[in-house]
Amino acid sequence: MQRILSTYQFVSHKLTPELLAQIAAAGFQGVEIFASRGHFDYNSKTDARAMAGALAANGLFLSSLHGPTSRDLSATREGGTPVSICEVERVRRIEAMDELKRAIDVSEDLPYPRLVLHMGGPRETADPRKRDAAFSSLEHLILHAHHAGVVISIENTTTEMGDPQYLRSFVDETRLTGLRFNFDIGHAHLADGPENERIEKSFAPMRELVAGVHVHDNHGEKDEHLAPYAGTIDWPTATALLKTVPGKEVPLTLELKEKTAPDAPSAVEQLEAARVAMDRFEEDWSSWWAAG
Repeated sequence: MQRILSTYQFVSHKLTPELLAQIAAAGFQGVEIFASRGHFDYNSKTDARAMAGALAANGLFLSSLHGPTSRDLSATREGGTPVSICEVERVRRIEAMDELKRAIDVSEDLPYPRLVLHMGGPRETADPRKRDAAFSSLEHLILHAHHAGVVISIENTTTEMGDPQYLRSFVDETRLTGLRFNFDIGHAHLADGPENERIEKSFAPMRELVAGVHVHDNHGEKDEHLAPYAGTIDWPTATALLKTVPGKEVPLTLELKEKTAPDAPSAVEQLEAARVAMDRFEEDWSSWWAAG
């Protein structure tokens, strides 16, 4: 199992060579970069080329890019304009697609295989007009990404349009060739229904099209993005489900929440805690995989 870390954990900071060196020193082999301009300016070819060099210098590979959720210029992302493929207003939808195309075009200087997107914003409700807008957006983006050698993966979220069953019916009905899913275990644990059935219920409609997985924990009530074993997810059951994904073993990306309080641990301390959690996860993953 390759150890991959999402840089979402440090999204309010500039992604520097020094931070990448700390990530590598903590035992991670790859990263998923969160595309926020204050964190990593995906709109700059100079920054993209510098990032490619910094990753190579630290022996890290770029497993995926998480698409921007807002058009922002500051590190804090405060006041940014939302980037949503579900924009009903045509002008705003085109602006969102243009922003996402810029993230895709990073691959010219910084090759990566997958772009992770959300189906709309954090409170997106199911609406036929938004569904049509998403289809129009993705029809263009998938073609653009295909030419760049990038696969678009839609992530399950806690919204109506991010519901796994909704996503699967969307793919089946639109027949968008090449669209894949990014299964988020933490988000699945927040779905409706009995807590011990949520992950399996969420995973079932997505399983055949899963191209990547986000790994994090919570207590079944809010999106805490904790390290594995720090919440209430049944990891043996979750891992057994992941083993059923068709094809080769999918990339597993640790996606933890940033700690910004004045007394928060340093980046090195946070990464050490992440390493310890991944030591346990990898040991269990290997034994579960062998047992399967």
